[in-house]
Amino acid sequence: MTTGRTSDLWWKNAVVYCLDVETFHDWDGDGRGDLTGLTERIDYLAGIGVSCLWLMPFQPSPNRDDGYDITDYYAVDPRLGTLGDFVALIRTAKDRGMRVIIDLVVNHTSDQHPWFKAARADPQSPFHDYYVWADEPPEADTSHKVVFPDQEDSIWTKDAKSGKWYLHNFYRHQPELNIANPAVRDEIAKIAGFWLQLGVDGFRVDAVPFLVDPRHSQSAAAAGLDPHDILRDLRAFISRRKGDAVLLGEVNLPAKGLRKFFGDEDADEVHMLFDFPLMQQMYLALARHDTRPLRRVLEKRPPIPEESQWAIFVRNHDELTLDQLTDAQRQEVFDAFGPDDDMQLFGRGLRRRLPPMLQGDEARIRMVYSLLFSLPGTPVLFYGEEIGMGENLAIPGRLSVRTPMQWSSDPGAGFSSAPAKKFVRPLPGGEYGPLAVNVADQRRDRSSMLNWMERVIRRRRETPEIGWGTFTLLETGSARSVLAHRCDWESSAVVALHNFDGAPVQVQVDLGDVDGVAEVVDLLDGSIPVQPLDGPVLDLALEGYGHRWFRLRGPGTRNPP
Repeated sequence: MTTGRTSDLWWKNAVVYCLDVETFHDWDGDGRGDLTGLTERIDYLAGIGVSCLWLMPFQPSPNRDDGYDITDYYAVDPRLGTLGDFVALIRTAKDRGMRVIIDLVVNHTSDQHPWFKAARADPQSPFHDYYVWADEPPEADTSHKVVFPDQEDSIWTKDAKSGKWYLHNFYRHQPELNIANPAVRDEIAKIAGFWLQLGVDGFRVDAVPFLVDPRHSQSAAAAGLDPHDILRDLRAFISRRKGDAVLLGEVNLPAKGLRKFFGDEDADEVHMLFDFPLMQQMYLALARHDTRPLRRVLEKRPPIPEESQWAIFVRNHDELTLDQLTDAQRQEVFDAFGPDDDMQLFGRGLRRRLPPMLQGDEARIRMVYSLLFSLPGTPVLFYGEEIGMGENLAIPGRLSVRTPMQWSSDPGAGFSSAPAKKFVRPLPGGEYGPLAVNVADQRRDRSSMLNWMERVIRRRRETPEIGWGTFTLLETGSARSVLAHRCDWESSAVVALHNFDGAPVQVQVDLGDVDGVAEVVDLLDGSIPVQPLDGPVLDLALEGYGHRWFRLRGPGTRNPP
């Protein structure tokens, strides 16, 4: 059920899988994952239906921010492998029909980058203007602008060597690049071009709002720079180099501020945006067992160009941020899913994975992932979600969810043959440790989370109505715990229902236009594969945390399987 158009815009119906090379699979036995180890696991990823691999930073780094503090944009961290290993990974992934995108982290560098070393050593160096400097901080108090309030109290730090203050929106060891400088923008294009030439299919662009905000740059006004020209130029460049390359933007803003990052009517900026408002309201709806917060945020979603797409997720590799909720709403989510102080981070988010947050309730966990795959947009998974991995709260900060992948119950969890004390990060124990949760055991269990997830991913990829179709919220009467929606595309329609409450519910769903529809076909459960439809109302019982997908079928509609 594909057309030439759908293959051109492959990201509209992709399944994206995010991983950190150093925590995925260790091949050389040093306790740290590597590119060769990842390459050896490509068949596993292809087997569960992943169509696009997203790699977190793997370039050389002091690793003070898990690789997001880069010292060389044109190389591979020698602890993880070589450029040759990277090319072998790309070739293997392409051979299995998978795309690969990588992080593009160009709003800041490490303070150990040769550019910054040259910049602070000599104000006359051409690299000095690669960064944002001030003789005195423009504002006396910038503590409210700090991204990581547990570590920083200002976005300006005085450099002892140069005597000037430099901007850092994140950690002080990550000086901000001066995007208003044409030489910096040219360098960003060279970086993108380098990795495109090695075979990547696009980039997840880190911290986009900071990338396009040159307010602190002394040369911004003189340059007459429209911040969004940066994204337009980058989009045009990668499109010239590789016509089907994609830009996936990290923009954590309210819904009304998101639309402009897709660009104007010509859709000339990023192709995809993470839907942070949707994710945050989903957790509020889960906490309340009431879908109205989710309905409201879906109703506020701005219309986007046909070639653009939302990227939707249950959690990402950072803290599970709740910064767009009110204080009272955030506290509701904390009370439900992270009541202890060590489960929370920065006063705005959670550092937990979904299964422990839901007390291992399998029905509820599967309902959430069914929702992820059925909502309009491109689903993005974080490694280990497919087997229900948990976090390790003994690890500080955001790293609690970035533990080694649990491949088996063997010593080392099948991740590494090194002694556990050499692991890049310690494994969790207890009910979410590798003895209880791992790939090998779940492969043998037909009812496991892994096998269920593989079936849902397969069905999602066979259902382009979700990625391409027109989205409609459906009325469910007084059943506030049930979210029902419909996606229509090329004379075919799919309906999905999800019960956010643990109690069974009888629901009457107004399907809308059902001209030519004679029956509904169950796409997931299969217990009632075909059900006659007589009229626009679907009346059915949903079990506690139940979820169902249906295709509307009849003589007047397309009839895919």
